[in-house]
Amino acid sequence: MEEPTKMNGEVEVVLAVSRAVDARPDTKPPYAQFILPGAILLAALIVSGTLFWTSSAPTGIGKDGSAQIAGIGDQGKPADVKIGASDHVLGNKDAKVTIVEFSDFQCPFCRSFWSGALPQIKRDYIDTGKVRFVYKHFPLDFHPGAKPAAEGSECANDQGKFWEMHDKIFEEQAKQGQGTIQFTKQDVAKWATAVGLNMGEFNQCISSGKYTKHVSDDQAYGTQLGVSGTPTSFINGQRIVGAQPFASFQAVIDSLLKK
Repeated sequence: MEEPTKMNGEVEVVLAVSRAVDARPDTKPPYAQFILPGAILLAALIVSGTLFWTSSAPTGIGKDGSAQIAGIGDQGKPADVKIGASDHVLGNKDAKVTIVEFSDFQCPFCRSFWSGALPQIKRDYIDTGKVRFVYKHFPLDFHPGAKPAAEGSECANDQGKFWEMHDKIFEEQAKQGQGTIQFTKQDVAKWATAVGLNMGEFNQCISSGKYTKHVSDDQAYGTQLGVSGTPTSFINGQRIVGAQPFASFQAVIDSLLKK
């Protein structure tokens, strides 16, 4: 079988599965004919950013080999998501609707949400006072840049520039294409310089580990709420998993605003 063109790391894994099955015609299971089409579908879904990362691997393949698309959660009662004084909030603090996002700065699907649905949510709901948006950290273990970036954003917050740093981290990765982008602590420092931080204060904050526990506490709280992948958002406690399109958020927000 001809070697497929590599699109990114995630797609390569899916294609590798299909190659392995195709290379063993004598042992193909009855459902083998569906694996390559399924892999192609999954690749398309990954590229479009509609899946999400879990704490162990990217969500995407079910036990039966089917593509699992992260969707709007309806598991039980809405969660009681606590908002603390140290959380980062955009919008009217008295808004009728609150969105809490648990996110990973190195997660490509979090980046898709940042560039896709979030700007529209901000334009139509946050800037108009209807929604407040809260950011919480959920750095996944297999994203080595996620924790340094999270701590860097907190150190930027000490200088009043959390959201500038938040946007810069995603923006710089977006410039490099799709999929998971590798970056280092040195890159985080460059981005801090670019947003105009006092680097002496920033470097001291990073080296002291001032926000290591805060980031870990966010992640532990997310786990307590049942978060296992990123991005995961709660709209007045109703869970939405994955980089869903704006229309998915719009439907939930509008229904809550009518109550």
